[in-house]
Amino acid sequence: MTATTTGDDRSFPPALAEVARVEFEYGEEGEGVDFEPYDVFDSAEETTDWIRSWTGNRELDGAAYRVFGQDGTGGRAALWLVRPGRPLADQPVVFLGSEGERGVVAGSLSDFLWVLADGLGPLEAAVHEEWESRPSPVLADLAERHATTARRPAREIIAEAQTEFATFSEDLDALCR
Repeated sequence: MTATTTGDDRSFPPALAEVARVEFEYGEEGEGVDFEPYDVFDSAEETTDWIRSWTGNRELDGAAYRVFGQDGTGGRAALWLVRPGRPLADQPVVFLGSEGERGVVAGSLSDFLWVLADGLGPLEAAVHEEWESRPSPVLADLAERHATTARRPAREIIAEAQTEFATFSEDLDALCR
């Protein structure tokens, strides 16, 4: 039986719980991965406050997102519940930065694990067009244990997700006030 998302599904996937135990290093020169994973999803109230603040739209409730981490400036990484009736692990991962940056990072949680294994965090994957692969053996091992998708380079995963959800940025702009 496949778990499906519901409006209040906040059960934290085991893969994300394990990612939360990994220490991401971000150097003073901006090298590394700027990602601080959480060990639980933000509450519905926190998510609502965040999306309202980000968009300026007081009518939004945040139900479309499950926030699971942030970068050093407060940008958020989230599962975007855009595939009705599908499990959380099948939802795309998105990033919404503190200065308006945004982007689709991966088409699923499994693909996100491979992006991390290739040395990119949500911020880097969503907003940087040029990056250098810096494979992480720890995250590759984690992905091998949890991912249900085949290992592929981050560049391929990100491009595929951004093509599938090509209107993400415009759709988000439409929510802004």
